[in-house]
Amino acid sequence: MTYTIKEVSEKVGLSIYTLRYYDKEGLLPFVARNEAGYREFTDGDLNIIHTICCLKNTGMKISKIRQYIGDVMAGPDSIEDRQQLLHDHREKILEQQRILSENLKEIDYKLDIYDAPNAGDIISRELQFAEAEKRANALVDPYIKTLPGR
Repeated sequence: MTYTIKEVSEKVGLSIYTLRYYDKEGLLPFVARNEAGYREFTDGDLNIIHTICCLKNTGMKISKIRQYIGDVMAGPDSIEDRQQLLHDHREKILEQQRILSENLKEIDYKLDIYDAPNAGDIISRELQFAEAEKRANALVDPYIKTLPGR
């Protein structure tokens, strides 16, 4: 079975413009064209496009995706190159996950404070501490004095 670019766009969630851009950037050399010059996609093509989307969604640069697709087009002789590229990319993703996890902990910490019944008191103490640090170091206090009781 073959699909038009419009059908592929709907199936994979990419705009027709994006698919054309990917083709122009050399990411879709596996897509055949019919006698009229229109792209005709197969289920196998959709599988590779799914991989392209995965790589793009995880931050791989177009040039690296092009390299990967070139290796795919080269066949089994390029398996080691593909492995290396994907292992390297996986490590980058794991590092991103670690960083996101650390940042999520900070957000959760702040939400725990803001969700606490005594959030106002906690924030007031934090602000008093910050202001005292500024004074102790002879720095200008940049905090806005709009809290109740100030």
